[in-house]
Amino acid sequence: MSAFTRLGIQKSEALSAEEYSLNQAQTSNTFAYKWANRETYESEAAKSHARDWLFERYCGGNPSLLDIWLSGGRKLILDAGCGSGFTSLIFFGERLRDHDYLGVDISDAVNIAAERFAEAGLPGDFLKSSLMTLPIPESTLDMIYSEGVLHHTDNTEDAIVNLTRLLRNGGRFLFYVYAKKGPVREFTDDHIRHYLKNMNDDDAWSALEPLTKLGKALGDLDMEFEVPEDIPYLGIAKGKVNLQRFFYWNFCKMFYRPEFTLDEMNHINFDWFRPMNCHRHTPDEVRGYCDNAGLEIERMNIQEAGITVVARRKGNE
Repeated sequence: MSAFTRLGIQKSEALSAEEYSLNQAQTSNTFAYKWANRETYESEAAKSHARDWLFERYCGGNPSLLDIWLSGGRKLILDAGCGSGFTSLIFFGERLRDHDYLGVDISDAVNIAAERFAEAGLPGDFLKSSLMTLPIPESTLDMIYSEGVLHHTDNTEDAIVNLTRLLRNGGRFLFYVYAKKGPVREFTDDHIRHYLKNMNDDDAWSALEPLTKLGKALGDLDMEFEVPEDIPYLGIAKGKVNLQRFFYWNFCKMFYRPEFTLDEMNHINFDWFRPMNCHRHTPDEVRGYCDNAGLEIERMNIQEAGITVVARRKGNE
């Protein structure tokens, strides 16, 4: 049995006449472009980094927790905003053989996800649709996984509330959303995002390359220094800090990892700066969204980059 069969979805169903906000349409096009550039995220270095970070945030570094969450029979899993299937293939991997997976994305990246699943020899169904209008009955899903997606909708809270209705009572919702940064970083991020707004994707990609090269130059210095005192009105904490990370967290995102190529680093900067829908949240906001949706938080990992949640829909199983 497949996810389509269990949900009564016809393979011919696709997004066609639906209208989006301008920001949502632009964001959809951004991710279709980004995930089509497979050479910018498929290296072993990129996958290894993603694997470690996924299991750190969702499972505290213990992958057996995922096995526990998936125990007790064949689960129906929705990947809400699957993109190219990059993180779902890494996070679930061979476990997908024992469950029914449906990957949904608003962009044409679903076609790339279907290709990558086929190349990996893993089962999965794929649907192009908005997360707000999914043809899925309420209270049917065992798990929803949404890695770095909900903040790219028009309204993060609405997306969480809407998707939670599709979970059965006791079903789990695993998601990650961006965290609010310091005031200068927030200003700079939005300034660059609006600067790129009227460019095509190729030009936006090229426009970000000098920023990515600056991040690499700072990172290659491998230099630490001491911030003598907290500066609360800028969100800067005292203590020893790497120079590149200091600029990264407090002034402007310039992703750097020494094992990544320039294109792989630019891919991550493009992912951040290009989408017009790119909401950031506080932990208290996320707790409130979960409470309003009827979710009980089991695990919450809060980092400077974002907030990762494992929650269950309230009610008797």
